[in-house]
Parts: sequence; C-alpha cells; structure tokens
Amino acid sequence: MSQKNLIVPALCVSLLLIPLIGMQLTDTIQWSFFDFVVMGFLLLGLGFGIRWVALKRLSSPKKRMYVALLVLVFLLIWAELAVGVFGTPLGGD
Repeated sequence: MSQKNLIVPALCVSLLLIPLIGMQLTDTIQWSFFDFVVMGFLLLGLGFGIRWVALKRLSSPKKRMYVALLVLVFLLIWAELAVGVFGTPLGGD
C-alpha cells in the first residue's frame, strides 16, 4: 500500500486522538467505543469524499462547491449526533 493511500486514515486516527486524550485529562468528555466508531466512519467518509472530488476532472469552482457540500453534510450530521439540532431520535443530549 502506498503512502498516499494512508494519508486519510492517518488523519482520522490523529483527529480521534484528541477526544481520547481529553478523556484522560477531564471527566467532561465521555465518549463510548461506539462514539469513536461513528466519528471514525464520518471522518473517513469526509476524507475519502474530498480525495475523490480532488481526483475528478472537474473545474476548480465545481470542486470547491462539492467539497463545501461534503463539509456541510459532515457538520450537519455531527451536530445532530452531538446535540440533536433537528430533534431526530439519533440526536444527542
């Protein structure tokens, strides 16, 4: 496997280390194993989605639009899972 293929998973693991370390330092961060799995899938989906858009032969404005759309969808899902912005049964506390 080439190093280019390992960039997205390495970034995901690096970002997931932030709440893991935070859990060791304070009691206010309380993530379960399932929380790490869900956020890992979200980060991997975002990373591979951005990489896929970057490799497509599209004009620069279209690439920016698709990446912005991916980031927006990621943030909306993240907000819903964290605090329940939209009031779905999947929403957090």
